[in-house]
Amino acid sequence: MRGMAIMLATAMASAAIGGSPAWASSCTGTCGNLGPNGDVTAPPAGGPDYGYVSTNGGVDGAGQISGVDGTNGSEYITDTFSANAGDPLKFYFNYITSDGTGAFVDYAFTELLTSGDAHVAWLFTARTTPSGNTSPGFDLPTNDSTLNPPTTPINGGATNWSGLGSDSGACFQGVGQGCGSTGWIESLFNIADAGSYKIRFGVSNFGDNQFDSGLAFAGVTVNGEEVPIGGIPEPASWAMLIAGFGMVGAAIRRRRSIAVTYA
Repeated sequence: MRGMAIMLATAMASAAIGGSPAWASSCTGTCGNLGPNGDVTAPPAGGPDYGYVSTNGGVDGAGQISGVDGTNGSEYITDTFSANAGDPLKFYFNYITSDGTGAFVDYAFTELLTSGDAHVAWLFTARTTPSGNTSPGFDLPTNDSTLNPPTTPINGGATNWSGLGSDSGACFQGVGQGCGSTGWIESLFNIADAGSYKIRFGVSNFGDNQFDSGLAFAGVTVNGEEVPIGGIPEPASWAMLIAGFGMVGAAIRRRRSIAVTYA
């Protein structure tokens, strides 16, 4: 029973990290899983569910690129995985932003890191812009990967997505000012050297912390093998955790009662 208490306490502690309850201890801010939702459809691969990070409920300083300003954001870092030289790393992303104009230019990115947190490559960067391509984002690092499709204009006004919280469906200063979503885009990168790696997904508000933005991602594979993505436990899982804690509490009370009886 003591082992069960430790296991449940550890699970709940992991679930409480960041702005929303996620199993992944590498989440800072708001991370989770969603299925097809509003303007964000099922991804081309790895679906129908997908992972996401959002500035809604984000943390000051999180989800930022070093040297680039930002306010609050979120980031998710995968567990470490192994790769051989020449292995293709592939995934799909969708950048969704309710912000706009040339002043409030939120951004998102995916970065390949070594297991020791050294930068390897920018798998994409994207930024809110009223016109042209969102990726690579202006004043952000250029992409080291190949994107398909190669053009990444925003689908204006496509912000109906629960990952944005109360900003779902919102559009700062109206359609045409940069708010919307890119739709699903494939990123492909060939890993040069054998080793251990992890992937960092980030999104940040810029200029203020209003009109949130998010990044959805799915189908992360290395040489065709899936890289697991953590997520938020289903309501049934929460119910089991709560019930489990109740059982642990009852057991502890019984043990204390017994101890008093035989003292």
